[in-house]
Amino acid sequence: MTTSMDVARIRKDFPFYDKYGSDLIYFDSACQTLRPIQVIDAIDEYYREYPACGGRSVHRLATRVTLRLDESRDAISDFLNSSPDEIAFTKNATESINIVANGYPFRKGDKILTTDIEHNSNHLPWLRVAKDKGVVRGFVPTIDGVFDIEAFKEIMSRDVRMVSLVHTSNVTGTTIPAKEVIEIAHDYGALVMLDGSQAAPHHVVDVRELDVDFYALSIHKMLGPSGVGALFAKEELQKELEPLILGGGGVSLSSYDGMDLLPPPEKFEAGLMNFAGIIGSGPAIRYLMNIGMNEIDQHLTSLNREMTKNIIDLPEIEIVGPHDPDLRGGILSFNVRGMKSHDVATILDEMGGVLLRSGMHCAHPFFRSRNIEGCVRASLYIYNSKEECQRFVNVLKEIIELFAR
Repeated sequence: MTTSMDVARIRKDFPFYDKYGSDLIYFDSACQTLRPIQVIDAIDEYYREYPACGGRSVHRLATRVTLRLDESRDAISDFLNSSPDEIAFTKNATESINIVANGYPFRKGDKILTTDIEHNSNHLPWLRVAKDKGVVRGFVPTIDGVFDIEAFKEIMSRDVRMVSLVHTSNVTGTTIPAKEVIEIAHDYGALVMLDGSQAAPHHVVDVRELDVDFYALSIHKMLGPSGVGALFAKEELQKELEPLILGGGGVSLSSYDGMDLLPPPEKFEAGLMNFAGIIGSGPAIRYLMNIGMNEIDQHLTSLNREMTKNIIDLPEIEIVGPHDPDLRGGILSFNVRGMKSHDVATILDEMGGVLLRSGMHCAHPFFRSRNIEGCVRASLYIYNSKEECQRFVNVLKEIIELFAR
């Protein structure tokens, strides 16, 4: 196995390892990553030194908050290669997707396309839109979790108004051919939204190069604080979106019978924002950029290859998704025949201190349509090592020997 990631140096930035050392193996980063000290310090600094309101008061502490918020917005725009004015802060990717689903002026009969492997965050909002506005849902099939581009071409039509797809699956780890998908959709006059929750943490995402119309992020999957997300929306399309939430901070002036909304992105940021979380997001994004997204992707794939080759031939193991680890990035989802996924996850924790997720991973239709009760998911990140992967494999083999044979 080859990897250039200096995991030992990276771990020095994460207090988690000061606390637990090698006692615990954190393989649940697709749910939420660990946070480096740079992020924790930024949050702590806000609460200790300038715990004020940004964008409202004009005193020195409030001004400092506003400047730090701008720095985080700049960091995300640099990461995505967008304009800062095209980045709206939300509380997660779920809210970002809901802003588009509920705020775009769909008409009855418009068609919305998603895949058959979507997270509920990119499934349930469209169910509501279909019910409330009479739009038609369509689903692009996946084969072992791999996007079927030929089926997509056949399904596309002039009736499709929005194509909203998971960029990288949180179940199988597979990534769609986003640029090709966007070009095809645009040829039919459709808009494209991507749920980037799992892609952005380890891929280069250039919204200009992709020409994507909307892109959703959850910062808690990218070393940042919980309760912070971001929505990229092309400048010309922001004007067509109605805010999901109305209130203070999103309006320039109101009267008893009317209101003047602030220009984007502020019109999407009504109410008191999570200032500490947003301020902590900037250092998180900069941390990833300093490592390099290509390097992160190579590291995760390399570790996944190591784990896969050691379990792929075990007759008790069923991999969910493609068997090729190069198609799965940092995610290995599997089941042990004869055992429930929650039982496997619990025993991995008790026997080996391996912390991972089990169940349907908020992608219920995918599992139900395939008659799968759930799966165990090991998800890797920058602080994981080859040694941890080997320990995980050893414990898993022991569990199989004790409980599945």
